[in-house]
Amino acid sequence: MLGWLLALMMGGGGLALASAKVIQQGNEALVERLGVYDRKLEPGLKFVVPVWERVAFQETIREKVLDIPPQPCITRDNVSITVDAVVYWRIVDMEKAYYKVQNLQTAMVNMVLTQIRAEMGQLELDETFTARSQINELLLRDLDVATDPWGVKVTRVELRDIIPSQAVQESMEL
Repeated sequence: MLGWLLALMMGGGGLALASAKVIQQGNEALVERLGVYDRKLEPGLKFVVPVWERVAFQETIREKVLDIPPQPCITRDNVSITVDAVVYWRIVDMEKAYYKVQNLQTAMVNMVLTQIRAEMGQLELDETFTARSQINELLLRDLDVATDPWGVKVTRVELRDIIPSQAVQESMEL
């Protein structure tokens, strides 16, 4: 009898420990009940029902930096350039960020690359160097609108380097 009571107490204690979840400050978590979204957990000590519920996704809601690798682009006057950028963004709606897009980070990189190519294709080479702040603002506005369905807020976009091809650099130096 004492063995059963001890086993029952240990099992109950194990379930209590399994149900406790600590969500760190600056993070949020999504809970699914039997595979269906149920609720969002805010920072602190929270409890889930073992077996019935699980933490499906946990992520920071703090601002993140997305480093965009150098990307070849062609300007309106058919000059080949290489552009790289950095994008600052954060998740504002955790449910959308998890359920509306399969891989948020990859989707963000592809969206930024597409927007950079589109903006550079509308400018001539000279304009790419003189209109950097306008390009940054256009990219910010376009990316913020495009990522809104994913629950993402793009807070800043900065073009770091705009490098013409080696042949163009040599002709510019002459």
